[in-house]
Amino acid sequence: MSEYTERVASELIQPIILLVDKEDPAGEDEAIAAVALASIAAFLQDPVNPAWHPWAHGAFGKSVRRANPKAFAKVRREFPEHALIEIGGAQAAGLAPVPADEMPKILAKLQVSGTQLPQSGGVLGGQVVIVLDASLEMSTGKASAQAAHALFAWLLEADEDIVQQWIADGATLGVRQLSRDDFTASMELAHGPVIHDAGRTEIEPGSATAYVLLAG
Repeated sequence: MSEYTERVASELIQPIILLVDKEDPAGEDEAIAAVALASIAAFLQDPVNPAWHPWAHGAFGKSVRRANPKAFAKVRREFPEHALIEIGGAQAAGLAPVPADEMPKILAKLQVSGTQLPQSGGVLGGQVVIVLDASLEMSTGKASAQAAHALFAWLLEADEDIVQQWIADGATLGVRQLSRDDFTASMELAHGPVIHDAGRTEIEPGSATAYVLLAG
């Protein structure tokens, strides 16, 4: 097991846009999984984009922004290169990293903080599982960003054959939100880096937030 500490944000940020429909909201776990998969899907569909290398070796920053259906459709039209992920009623669009001080206006206007979706009421299953510490009471947006950190960090360190087989089998992704005791007890079984938050929003600096387990 290794550890990955989320560092202070640098110049490059990966925008991930989460559809939030107030009339028919998606479940939280589905949204978390959609954001995490959108993050890596954007990379996998365009790995030669020169922004990925410095981003992945820098602060690894992500910005999960929420959009209503109208704004979400507009983002998809404006950025046709986006990677769209749909899980249940959740939809997320991942983009390649951009300089933080050059965030496109259409994205910069979207809200970051306060994104909260209803709990799904169950455990979302998959071959790869993201485990989150429920005791931290993270918002849906915060938990999604931490899940995306964990999945991307796992992707970069995992055996390539395992990753390719997972993708070939449909890249199913589970989400488990555990109590602090259960989260800590399972940490030694993590198949990827354990994410520790920088503490800029919502939670204390250094808090362990997420990691990946492989089902079975």
